[in-house]
Parts: sequence; structure tokens; C-alpha cells
Amino acid sequence: MFHYTKEVSMTVKEAAEKVESTLKEESFGVLWNLDLAGKLEEKGLDFNEEVVILEVCNPKEAKKVLEQSMLVSYFLPCKISIYTENGTTKVGMAKPSKLIELVDNDELKNIALDIEERLIACIEKV
Repeated sequence: MFHYTKEVSMTVKEAAEKVESTLKEESFGVLWNLDLAGKLEEKGLDFNEEVVILEVCNPKEAKKVLEQSMLVSYFLPCKISIYTENGTTKVGMAKPSKLIELVDNDELKNIALDIEERLIACIEKV
């Protein structure tokens, strides 16, 4: 599976705040908090679900992987999505280990797996 997704029993706003808090424990910061559903509505499009996308980054890890391959810049920053689907709030992300398979570099695969495990641990705390 290319993603990790967890259902949570809180609102999108509450879940986003909790994710931001847990990310700090792993030295990840939120570069951008995009209310995608709000942006669609702002553009005159009706959308019935909530969607917030957090772009997250750990600067030391980003530098490390970029020094290995600039192709990794296509995957950065990592994104964590918090959304509703049929009345259920979900928190998830594309797995860095799956994305990095597109770049043929074993060292990068190990770094991506470590980052993935840390981000999943953050999501699990929500």
C-alpha cells in the first residue's frame, strides 16, 4: 500500500492541531497548512468534505536526502492530509518509503523508512 491512513474520533481542526503538536516532538515543522476545501469554496466550487494538507519538513533530514539526490526534491516537503470522508475524520500520508523507490539509491531507502516510521508514530498519537 502506498499510504498510511488512520481514522480518528475528532474534528479535522482538532486532528490538525494534534498532528502539529506531535510533529514537533520529532523535530518536524509545518511549513504550510492548506485548507484545500476552503480554497475550493473560495474559487466558487462546492465541496462537501473537509481537507487540510500539512506540508511538513525536518530540515536536517531534508538536507541529508537532497545531498544524495536532487530528485528527492520532487517529494519534498512531506504531506500529511487530514480530511473527512463520509462523516469520518482521517489522517494519512503517502509513505516516503514507497515514493523513494522511484529513486534508485539504497541509502535513501533507509532514510525514507526512518522518516516514515517517525511520521507514522506522530499520526498514531492523534
